Parts: sequence; structure tokens; C-alpha cells
Amino acid sequence: MDKEEKRPDSPRRDTPSAPAPSGGPAPRKSRGKLIAFVVVLIVAAIVLLRWQPWSKPPGAGSPAAASGGRMRHGGPGAMANMPQPVSVAAAKAGDMPIVITALGTVTPLASVTVRTQLSGTLQSVNFEEGQMVKKGDVLAQIDPRPYQISLANAEGQLARDQALLATARLDLKRYQTLLAQDSIASQQVDTQGSLVKQYEGTVKSDQANIDTYKLDLTYARIIAPVSGRVGLRQVDPGNYVTPGDTNGIVMLTQLQPISVIFTTSEDNLPPILKQLRAGTKMSVSAYDRSNTTLLENGFLQTIDNQIDTTTGTVKLRASFANGDGSLFPNQFVNARLLVDTIHDAVIVPTSSVLNGSQGQYVYVVKPDNTVTVRLVKVGPVNAERTSIASGLAVGERIVTDGSDRLREGSKITIPAERPKHASATSGASGVSGASGTAGSTKSGASGAHQGRRHASGAEGQ
Repeated sequence: MDKEEKRPDSPRRDTPSAPAPSGGPAPRKSRGKLIAFVVVLIVAAIVLLRWQPWSKPPGAGSPAAASGGRMRHGGPGAMANMPQPVSVAAAKAGDMPIVITALGTVTPLASVTVRTQLSGTLQSVNFEEGQMVKKGDVLAQIDPRPYQISLANAEGQLARDQALLATARLDLKRYQTLLAQDSIASQQVDTQGSLVKQYEGTVKSDQANIDTYKLDLTYARIIAPVSGRVGLRQVDPGNYVTPGDTNGIVMLTQLQPISVIFTTSEDNLPPILKQLRAGTKMSVSAYDRSNTTLLENGFLQTIDNQIDTTTGTVKLRASFANGDGSLFPNQFVNARLLVDTIHDAVIVPTSSVLNGSQGQYVYVVKPDNTVTVRLVKVGPVNAERTSIASGLAVGERIVTDGSDRLREGSKITIPAERPKHASATSGASGVSGASGTAGSTKSGASGAHQGRRHASGAEGQ
């Protein structure tokens, strides 16, 4: 049985193993094809992303489009090679005023707080608030009766003392006659002479009292010390006023003429002093706070006697007639002092002068519509006009607007010349249309030629 049981196993051992299936290498080949397909897709995607045919406008194959593509990928350097539209102006010869501008304050030549000089009841106020008054006009009246009574009393005292003085003088004359006859003692004559002197002093004192009460009656009529404009009334009639009142009765301010006090740097002092010593009457213009509206024209009156060491400035006073009252006390104004005038100066717009690392410069336009950088020395500046001391000649054209896109040798176009070209183009529209068609054909050809060039380059690689 053992042998019978072992027999079936022997053929199993002797039987050769089954051959491997014939499809074994198939998975490797399919994997290689898949990798190749993925590589092709990646390459195609890269080409499409760089080429971007869907974003090209019509006529992209033209030279202009090709140059535009190069400019797009070339960065700012390619942009600088294109003509830049700018505004230009010619340097002109003219008079350039040397003007010093400073912030000033309108200051009245006289500002008086009108107060009473004696105590009493205010009877009347003879002005309207804001009224223009003249020097000597009566502004208010204080009750004069107490001072009139005092004056009458002083006059009575004076009359009595004058009578006593006259009697003493007669007695002295008699005593002197008796003394000459040796009928009286000299001591009595001397005493009488002293009594006369005493009465004379009393009479003088009485006269002074009378003058004082007369002056009080004058002070009872409060008059305007200067011509000007009265302000708001500080006290009403019926009140008892005294010289110690803080606010007084009214504030009186002189408006015509009026002055403006402004400051300037001590560096500007030498040319100003030079003009003053020469007797030149320098004009000063007062503008409003926005520095746009002219308020009044005047002249420089005087300069302060010392420089403020904390600020390095000096004060100046200008006088104005102020006939129309455009200048108001304590008003802030912009004062423009005309120091001198430069004749036949080279003048350019202020916007054309630029600042660089080497100093101030301008862009000068050449005849071939390119620009060059020119260093200049700037003189006085007056608002939108700048004088050039050196570096520029009269008649040369300079760039006034659009200079931020320029550099040395940049090409420019002037917008003012465009209407002429536009009219010429519109006059030959048929010719331009034909040329446009021919241009598009040429651009297509150039595009094809460029494509062949890139293709040959790719084959060479």
C-alpha cells in the first residue's frame, strides 16, 4: 500500500513546471507610453503658456506687435526707448523781481483805550459802535456840576486873597514912606513886606486851583485822542466811572493809515539795508491768507533796531493808506516786499527745474526731438517763474511736463504738434488705408519669417 500511495506523487515531481504566460512584458510597455504621453503634455503646456496665442491681438505677427512683445518682456528699458509725450516751453528774457514773502500781522499805528480821567456819573455817550470818528470829537460827557461848584469856590477864594494882597501892598507903601521920615521902625516895614509876599503866594495857589477845576471841566468832556474807528461800548450812560476802570469806556483804533509788521531772515537784511540807505522807497503788497487776493499796496516804513537771536529774524514795518479799509487790525496777511528787479533775466517755468544728486537741472530739447540733461544755476524765484543765472540761453526749449519718464537721450513727442499730423493723416485716408493693408501684409510676412527663424533655432538645438 505504501508503494501504491507513493505512485501518484512521483509523476507530480517528474512533471515539468508550466511555462510563464506570454503576456509578461505588457505592463512595462504601457507604463513607458504613459510616461512619454505625460512628458508631451507638459512640454505642450509650457509652449502654450509661453506663446499664448489666445491673447495675441489681430496682426500680432507684425513688426509693431513683435516689438510690443519684446517691450512687454523687456521691462522699463524697452519703455524708455519709445518717444515720450511731453510739454515744452522756450526760455524767455524778461524782468525778474526779487520778492521777499513773509507772514505778517496788521498792526494799527495807534490803539487807545479811552478812559475817564476823573470820577463822576456818565451823562451821555455821543458815538455809535463801529463809527469812524475824528480827533477832537466828543465821545462822552461826565456830569460837570461838582467841578463847576469847585471852580466857583476857587474863584471866590482867589478874589478874597487878591483883595488882601492889595491892602497889604498899600500898607507896605505907607510904611516905607514913614520909614523914610524916620517915623517908624524898620522891623515893622520888613514884617509888612513879608505879609505881602505871603498874600502873593496865596493868590498863585488860588489861581492854580482855578486852573485845576477848569481842567476837570475839560476832562468831563471825553474827546477822541486820535482819528479812527470806535469799538464796542464798555459802559452805559448813568454809570459812575472812575479812572481805575479796567475796560474804560471804549476802544479806539486808528485804521488810516495802518501798518503791517512782518519778519524776514537776517540773510535778507543786507540788500534791504542797501536799498534803504540809497533812499529807495520799496513797495510792499499785502495779500490775504490764501496768498491769492491783493488787499493793499504800501511801502516799507522802517526796520527794527535788533535781530531776534532765538529765531534769527528781524521785524519790518510797512505802512498802508488803507483807504477802503481792506486791512483790519490783528489780521494775518502775506506781505511781499519788492527788494530789487533783475532786468533781461533768463526766465523759465518753475516746473521745468528739477533737483538731482548733482544739483538743479533741466531737460533741454534738441532739434532731433531728443533731450539732454543740463545743469543750471537758479536765481530768484517768483511763484511760477524761475530765473536762470547760468546754464541756459534765451530761446532754448525745455521740458515743462512729463520729465519723470525721461533720461539722457530720450526721444520725445510734443502733443501740440499732433493736430497737424492728424489733419495730414485724415487728408490722405485712402492712402493710409492702403498702406495699412500693405503694412499688415508685411507684418504677416515678417511674422512668418520670425517663426521660421525660431523654428530653425529650435532645430539647431
